Amino acid sequence: MRVSSWRAALEGPGLSWSPYQLESAAARFAGVLRARGSTVLATLMDNGPAWIVADLAASRAGVVHVPLPAFFTPEQVRHALAAAGVDTLLTTPQGAAAWPQGASAQCAVAEQPLVLLGLPGARVPMPPGTAKITFTSGSTAAPKGVCLDANAMRRAAAGLVTALEPLDIRRHLCVLPLAVLLENLAGVLAPLARGATVVVPPLAEVGLSGSSGFDPATFDAAVRRHEPDSLILLPQMLRAWTAWLQYAGRRASASLRMVAVGGAAVGEPLLLAARERGIPAHEGYGLSEGASVQTLNLPGQDRPGSAGRPLPHARLRIAGDGEIEMAGTLMAGYLGDGAPVPQWWPTGDLGRIDEDGFLHVEGRKKNVLITGFGRNVSPEWVETALRGDPRIAQAVVFGDGQQALSAVLWPLAAGVPDQALAGAVEAANATLPDYARVGRWVRARAAFDAQARLATPNGRPLRGAILALHADALGLPASPSASKEPHDFLP
Repeated sequence: MRVSSWRAALEGPGLSWSPYQLESAAARFAGVLRARGSTVLATLMDNGPAWIVADLAASRAGVVHVPLPAFFTPEQVRHALAAAGVDTLLTTPQGAAAWPQGASAQCAVAEQPLVLLGLPGARVPMPPGTAKITFTSGSTAAPKGVCLDANAMRRAAAGLVTALEPLDIRRHLCVLPLAVLLENLAGVLAPLARGATVVVPPLAEVGLSGSSGFDPATFDAAVRRHEPDSLILLPQMLRAWTAWLQYAGRRASASLRMVAVGGAAVGEPLLLAARERGIPAHEGYGLSEGASVQTLNLPGQDRPGSAGRPLPHARLRIAGDGEIEMAGTLMAGYLGDGAPVPQWWPTGDLGRIDEDGFLHVEGRKKNVLITGFGRNVSPEWVETALRGDPRIAQAVVFGDGQQALSAVLWPLAAGVPDQALAGAVEAANATLPDYARVGRWVRARAAFDAQARLATPNGRPLRGAILALHADALGLPASPSASKEPHDFLP
């Protein structure tokens, strides 16, 4: 690997560690876990060096790691702890107060005061080789546990290192919660494997709060302060940052070489607008069941509007019905489900691979609408066209069995008038065939977020809830069939 000079492996608040110091800290905490007899460790805390030390220590001690996002509800946390048979919880003193039944012990990890709680976790069956359990943020209080083995994660990280090697990434700034598999794998494991520096400030320092709160001004200041080569963003973060830069008349930090974007379809208009502001944004695709990222656009191997080409560790094909299937770094299985994992995993996503090998994701198979005229339409396709307009922040499309499609829109800013939203719909319709155009739309009564119970904790819209809230305004039945779970798109 081409790393020209020594640099820190890990940077955090008041801390800069060499690879040897990081490894030593991980080894010490691994010893603590072994001495306690821990078998399943859950972490529930903010981003920081301690989280990374705990993750590496669990791997070295042969302890299953269950990262829990801070944005999970208490019910979701309880479900995950019980479902995985967690016997040890690492959290902050404030977090420990929520679990008074656990036997607690004070500890310091990466110079951060934390609490180790012993929980009465009952042993649960897991697929052989399970090293980490990542819980997807579904539409209920019972998220699904995806069991990953160490080999799949190592291969996925190595594939990213190989693909990104020409960019000579030396500093990566973590801005997504580390409990999100994408940041854990592509933002920590891959940079560390290459010998790069992982910069890991608290989430508030990069403008992130709760499940969907984001301050682009705070974020931009953090990027300029830390001068990273790479970032990983969700589309809504890229949209807000691009709009803020446009408003401020500024360009992004010149240090950036790669900004990977996923979580939902991004769309060519947003990518091009971001690049005009100096953001080297490139879309990718993946899911937890494949150990995260599978495809990625890269500088020089880029087709805006696509999800990129398969990375070295991934194999993709399209089934006869248009469903994307993948192989290569598959999960070991679902927690509590003994069904064997097939050689080719059906992703539930529809798509195509073009003549140059770029993957185009066209939406969720279960979300496909059949209009009153018998035409199949993926709502995500139309939603991406709508969100491509800078006046629209969020859009959800309905129309199963209807003569025309309907949409619920949330503007990028509260001051955007309905007339401007009408213009945005007209502009999007001009790019779509007649059967995929929006015939009726309404302004959303609330933002699509977890607080309003209109999105999952990590921001994916809940179609059934949104339809129920707006069915009267749209003149549609509040059909239960519209309540279709979102999917992890670059989890």
